[in-house]
Amino acid sequence: MIETTEADEEVDIGAINDLVGFHIRLAYGVVYRHFMETFAHLDLTQKQVSVMWLVSDHPGIGQSDLARRLQMDRATVMAIVNRLQARDYLARSAHGGDARRRALMLTPTGAVALEEARAAVLDHERWLTSRFSQREVKQLIGLLARIHG
Repeated sequence: MIETTEADEEVDIGAINDLVGFHIRLAYGVVYRHFMETFAHLDLTQKQVSVMWLVSDHPGIGQSDLARRLQMDRATVMAIVNRLQARDYLARSAHGGDARRRALMLTPTGAVALEEARAAVLDHERWLTSRFSQREVKQLIGLLARIHG
């Protein structure tokens, strides 16, 4: 008689195995842990990188527009911008004549940090997408966009 160990058998988790949300949570956990390992040397979070990347792509963007595009509340974006400004990665300036609005720009220091972060993002994306064909990657992005979009 051959003994099987728990490692040899698929662990029965019951009915939750049929829940899409459960698998999204598990996948998110794995992806987040890998992201954090990949970015540990940069001391940046996913949200901070997203903010810097969007500001780089849209110089002069306002915080409200940034929050809308990233689907974050304005208070969270303001806190992220404050932290990035304290590190000299972002600068605020007057936004086209409206003294209440602030335009965001990457500083030269922020541009260097973003280039390092982009390289780490590409490494992380290669790790993640290596599990799928190009067609599956596009399909997965489309399916996930239907949830958050």
